Amino acid sequence: MKKLSWIPALLFIIISLSNQSCSAISPRKVHDFCKDWRFNLGDVASAEQSAYNDASWRLLDLPHDWSIEGTFDPKNPATTGGGALPGGIGWYRKTFSVPESDREKVISVEFDGVYLNSEVWINGHLLGKRPYGYSSFRYELTPYLNYGDKKNVIAVKVDNSQQPNSRWYSGSGIYRNVRLVITNLVAVDHWGTQVTTSDVSTQSAKVKVCTKIKNWSSEDQQVVLTTFIYNKLGKPVAKTTAVAKVAKNSVNELVQDLKVTNPELWSDTNPVLYKVVSEVDCNGKLTDNYETTMGIRSFQFDRLRGFLLNGIPVKIKGVCDHHDLGCLGSAINYRALERQLELLKDMGCNGIRTSHNPPAPELLDLADKMGFIIMDEAFDMWKMPKNEFDYHLYWNEWHERDLTDLIVRDRNHPSVFIWSIGNEIPEQRDSTGTAIAQELANIVRSLDKTRPVTAACDHPMPGNFIIKSGALDLVGYNYHQYMYEQFLKDFPNQKFIGTETSSALATRGSYDFPADSIRRWPKENVPMNSDLSCSAFDNCSAPWGSTHEETWKLIKKHDYLSGMFVWTGFDYLGEPTPYGWPARSSYFGILDLCGFPKDAFYMYQSEWTNKPVLHVFPHWNWTPGKLVDVWVYANSDEVELFLNGKSLGVKKKVGDDVHLSWKVPFTPGVLKAISRTSGAQVLVEEVKTAGVPAQIVLLADRSKIKSDGKDLSFVTVKVVDKDGVVVPNAENLINFNVKGSGNLIGVDNGSPVSMESFKASNRKAFHGLALAVIKSTEKSGTIVLTATGEGLASATIEIITK
Repeated sequence: MKKLSWIPALLFIIISLSNQSCSAISPRKVHDFCKDWRFNLGDVASAEQSAYNDASWRLLDLPHDWSIEGTFDPKNPATTGGGALPGGIGWYRKTFSVPESDREKVISVEFDGVYLNSEVWINGHLLGKRPYGYSSFRYELTPYLNYGDKKNVIAVKVDNSQQPNSRWYSGSGIYRNVRLVITNLVAVDHWGTQVTTSDVSTQSAKVKVCTKIKNWSSEDQQVVLTTFIYNKLGKPVAKTTAVAKVAKNSVNELVQDLKVTNPELWSDTNPVLYKVVSEVDCNGKLTDNYETTMGIRSFQFDRLRGFLLNGIPVKIKGVCDHHDLGCLGSAINYRALERQLELLKDMGCNGIRTSHNPPAPELLDLADKMGFIIMDEAFDMWKMPKNEFDYHLYWNEWHERDLTDLIVRDRNHPSVFIWSIGNEIPEQRDSTGTAIAQELANIVRSLDKTRPVTAACDHPMPGNFIIKSGALDLVGYNYHQYMYEQFLKDFPNQKFIGTETSSALATRGSYDFPADSIRRWPKENVPMNSDLSCSAFDNCSAPWGSTHEETWKLIKKHDYLSGMFVWTGFDYLGEPTPYGWPARSSYFGILDLCGFPKDAFYMYQSEWTNKPVLHVFPHWNWTPGKLVDVWVYANSDEVELFLNGKSLGVKKKVGDDVHLSWKVPFTPGVLKAISRTSGAQVLVEEVKTAGVPAQIVLLADRSKIKSDGKDLSFVTVKVVDKDGVVVPNAENLINFNVKGSGNLIGVDNGSPVSMESFKASNRKAFHGLALAVIKSTEKSGTIVLTATGEGLASATIEIITK
């Protein structure tokens, strides 16, 4: 028996190899194409030509947003609505080589997004133009390439000079990722799979995989397509094979049916992913290996019961977000986006609306993994303009292509549940809206019949031409919360979704009294704050919207109100309602531009999660004797409040209350809250009177990051007194110095009126806080960040990169 002991080991090796995805030996090569581009701000003659000398241009890596590097100015044509930062024309060039071994390959370049009006050349040959700054696109380079020692030059002109073209900050440049894709002559086409599920239960699920195989060769080819489904452990759970002929220079779509037994179902609380692997064999040779992420889930919107996911009622607790990343601008970064989603998850959020455009692919990848319900939105306008130079100029020529590309790109993501064909479209009030809505919905359904279509309507009335067109599966309400309770009467046989809600306004750390007096700003002849602040008590909103509490109470109350997407999750650059210049970023966020939570964050956390929550505010630095409103967000049975050890009483929520409140004459000291459930103490929180600024404290969200030249650490900067209490009115200038294997790439403080550069090496604190963003280099080691300020004890923090 001893001499046969090698057999189990050999079998184990064979089985292990058979269970592995072929991606490790894939003939498909996908290269990061973001490094070492040359950039010039300003138009340049003949820059598309290979022979053009770009040696004096700036060397940088993509993604890149040149606008965020600029100076705030009300004269910038983007206007304050667009963030008051400059646009213009920019050129990018990259020189690269292709080895002789790739001469018989198909080579393409993929852009995830270029804002705006991109034109792309390879070796002087114009490949094409894409006006829409949010569309992903691909060009084949093969016919124009040089191989071996002769270099290639790709040139991209970006024209964001005609402004205003956006109602919010857009950024400028090649602001999303770029890839070089190399395949054999017989391979899966671009975005070439469509994966759908049906008859889903915990016992089994049917999976249909439609695969488009393209034959670039000059001869017909016999193809064998083997499709595997792998579970989260990397084990194959289904397999099927099909044989087909693909004619020369053509595409053939193969449809395959598979079955997964005992599937783990994707949900917002358990986002289990599977992987579809498509292996293409031609003449006995593996010519392609293509992977598609999928999730297995069922869902429906019910007129009375709301949203059901895998048969279970789930309230969509979502937010709307624009695409900028605060001080990083619109340049996409995976970790920055991941951090945003982590913060939203911590709040209890389970949904995101991609306001008001196709998102970066990374957002959907993260949503798949983290469990978000996505409303994927296509347009902010159709043929009728909102700004002089916006997408209406390109509508006739491009809307079908752009919508098609969005659906085909995103339809395999399990996180995508709803398609939105437009936001607050002017054609709602015009008869032309009927035909356009029907056309767009037909395009969507021709490409994906598995998800509902909606439009975000700020005129949700029965006479709305988009709604009455019959094109929508869900009636999307932007605001009009006072009409929610008559929805079933207003729209018989229709289903509700709150596409955009609230528009509450707040400045982190700023409070207006009395707290129970609601301000609807801006309003004619009604004075606002001279410091351009909005109260964080949840007592300020735009006139068309509501406070956070007002809308949530309604959504929470009725099952048929399937969910909401709050405007907005994060503050964003531009649209500084209710103010104009010198305000330059929004007040709508539940979190500020840095990602620091405003107080409303804890309202949602106490309502949207089961974790114990106790949050007491405002700060405790006031004029002696001032009557201060003290609010508490908690999800316990009761809360008792103390001031300097003396009880101010126990309070419980009554009816639909979502906060507790006391009126307390200010005395310096310690405000303490104790929450209890069933008589047992749950949490204790203290708010202390702060002394004068004395020292700096640095807190990194991650002290270990990857040495890949892309990973980030977000460092919170606190100005505290001698006892470590954050000083709520501190505005000290903080200077940053970085040494080692990283760089400082952005600074911020969350103030919507700061004119300081996001790319400076210093920043004033705002209500005691600031932010420094550190990016790794490609060298492993240690990053040392030191923060100093006049009259303050300095602070140093180390971040390890590997």
